[in-house]
Amino acid sequence: MKVKSTLFALVALAAFSFSAAALKPAAQVAVEVGSAPECPYGYFDHAPYTCAPYGYYGPEWFAKGAFVGAGPWFHGPKNFHGHVDNHFDDHHGYKGPAPSPGDKPEPGKPVDKIEHFKGNEVRDGRGHESAQLKH
Repeated sequence: MKVKSTLFALVALAAFSFSAAALKPAAQVAVEVGSAPECPYGYFDHAPYTCAPYGYYGPEWFAKGAFVGAGPWFHGPKNFHGHVDNHFDDHHGYKGPAPSPGDKPEPGKPVDKIEHFKGNEVRDGRGHESAQLKH
């Protein structure tokens, strides 16, 4: 009788252990980045995601006048690579004027046809320079 009760106790303990393990919820990770900055000529692909000045992004960064996004809000094609002029990047020493979030584009500054655009770097939209495409 002692063997039967010991065996029963072991089976009950094993069943409880398996059921407790099965009830354990799977870990979930969610990262909330908020909404993209509303900038007339796009925003930088690095924190704090400030508005980029006119001429930083080449025309391939805009689809029908709308910015394809950068950093966590990039929504272009997976293999996208676009030209930028990093002379307009504060990480490269730019100290000139830049729009603020909510500003409207200036008349005469179309984003799809930037006259005299001089892209000197190629980026992937996700915050990475594309060294193999650099000229």
